[in-house]
Amino acid sequence: MNRFSLIGACALLGSPVLAADTTPTLDELWQMVQAQQLRIAELEAANQTANDKLAATTQQVEATSEYLETIDGDGNKTNWADRTQIGGYGEVHYNNLQAEDSANDLKEIDVHRFVLYANHQFNDRLRLATELELEHSLAGEGKNGEVELEQAYLEYDLNDQHQVRGGLFLLPVGILNETHEPNTFYGVERNDVESIIIPSTWWEAGAATGGRYASGLSWDLALTSGLAMPTSGSSAFRVRSGRQKVSEAMAESLAYTARLKYTGVPGLELSATAHLQDDASQLSNDGLDEGRLLSAHAIYNQGGFGLRALWAQWNFDGDAIEAAGADQQTGWYIEPAYKWPLGNSAIGIYGRYEDVEAARIQDQFDQWEVGVNYWPVDNVVVKFDYRDRSHDLPAAAGRDFDSFDLGVGYAF
Repeated sequence: MNRFSLIGACALLGSPVLAADTTPTLDELWQMVQAQQLRIAELEAANQTANDKLAATTQQVEATSEYLETIDGDGNKTNWADRTQIGGYGEVHYNNLQAEDSANDLKEIDVHRFVLYANHQFNDRLRLATELELEHSLAGEGKNGEVELEQAYLEYDLNDQHQVRGGLFLLPVGILNETHEPNTFYGVERNDVESIIIPSTWWEAGAATGGRYASGLSWDLALTSGLAMPTSGSSAFRVRSGRQKVSEAMAESLAYTARLKYTGVPGLELSATAHLQDDASQLSNDGLDEGRLLSAHAIYNQGGFGLRALWAQWNFDGDAIEAAGADQQTGWYIEPAYKWPLGNSAIGIYGRYEDVEAARIQDQFDQWEVGVNYWPVDNVVVKFDYRDRSHDLPAAAGRDFDSFDLGVGYAF
């Protein structure tokens, strides 16, 4: 007989009932003890069920708490929507170009770009940045446009002054390559130096690090995929044609980029970039070897007055590119401007002179440009400009042109 049976028997024997004349028999006593044991077992089972439910509830509370902590991140962000930003920009152009040779005339309207950003802040230190672009409205076989992933990188703050990033990102070179929303620059079309010499928009995949200091000094270093410039055909030795856009890109030769920037004086930005790739074609024994880019620019804004100036030069090694006279490709421009506020809107005028000396004869020219930008609000712009281009070589004289252009752009 177990402990509960003995206790129950003693209790029964000591009770007034057992002292009476109707003392139960041993069989009756055994049945009473069995009933009591059954009741004790039921109570124990009920208690265990309650304990199990309590444990399950505790686990659910802990899991919910962990999930809420994940959503909350560092406690400063309350939900996914607060930590995710959607933005973008777009521009529509009308070009009316009258060339020396009428076969090169152009009248065209184009939805040049439509771009969407999606950025996400995982916590105070880690973030994701992406950019997806549709060019020329339609993409696909036989269409003029492209869908391009221009940015998709993770950035992590090592501390308040230093960061690292990895993935697909814009190279730190020039003025427009990293900041090219249409409301941030003058002219319907982007300047030609930062299209032909610096092949903006220029993105690569790899890793980068940088530092930002209170003095206004900053630096960037990057190791990335590189160009694969063609060495034959109509685009031979053309830098812009060497962009692989990180689509199953050849990576026999990686590229190194370094930039220094200074913004310690209000309204002033000074910057210089060096870019090196030991084989600019990604192929050996094809007459194109090392490529080196140097670039420098200055931006100055004081009151309504603004000034931009940029210089960039490639130097290439290799028998074939030297024989073609394309081993040095250079461009520069200067752009003064003045902007007047008009309440919540603004209007600005500018002039620009460009000198481009690149690989193809059509990419060797001087160009004058004047125009007007009108901003009804900061992030919307209407543009008008006039361009006059003169090519250096007689063989390209038929490409000389005058053009007026209209455009509208926005960013959000």
